[in-house]
Amino acid sequence: MIEYTDFETFLYVSKNKYQIFVYDKNNLKNLYNEEIKNNDGIELNILSKFLDENIYKIEKTIKKFIRNIILIIEDNKVLDVGISIKKKNYEKYIDQKYLENSLVEVKDIFKENYQNQIIMHMIIVENENNFLLNNTNSNDDYLYLEVNFISITNYLTINIDKLLANHQIKINRYMSGDYIKNFFNEDSTKLPAMASKLNNGLNKNEVQLISKSVENNSFFEKFFQLFS
Repeated sequence: MIEYTDFETFLYVSKNKYQIFVYDKNNLKNLYNEEIKNNDGIELNILSKFLDENIYKIEKTIKKFIRNIILIIEDNKVLDVGISIKKKNYEKYIDQKYLENSLVEVKDIFKENYQNQIIMHMIIVENENNFLLNNTNSNDDYLYLEVNFISITNYLTINIDKLLANHQIKINRYMSGDYIKNFFNEDSTKLPAMASKLNNGLNKNEVQLISKSVENNSFFEKFFQLFS
């Protein structure tokens, strides 16, 4: 029997295509994959019909109700912004907790300045602080931290969220289609496998944003995890 933790359900939305797929994380294969072309932009009536037809088929195939979905958006309104900070380290020691607090600070700066944006990806830019990536500590006097945020305005997601709510489905994460494709330098034919790998922490520079209701894993399991 397929358990909820064994698969992930994704909905891909762009101006040219809608795609919904269920990916088996254990066996690395699609359990379901369906798409339609769309040349009229994001048309909610077409998307609604597409969801009505396929949600039922998915649940019949896997013999379970879909409760959560990962929404992948590809749109020219996706925002890519970099934020850098330089902090004096009075303790003369940079450890895990100091880094986590600094990342929260950068995230709060983004949210304060882009209040209508939903963060899809928060990615640490590699620099001279290589200890960020190999889980070691540093005695540097300053912390230099540069983070890229990929986000989407919430007005683009409100209506999609309502359509999914009709099926008692909640969006539990947002991802950028362009980010996924550019990371692998691949086209959309391999989207299910690529999206699943990035969703499960393949990019060690990416901060995993998690719900406050989910218990935080250890630092060494997934580089950094911050409450969204």
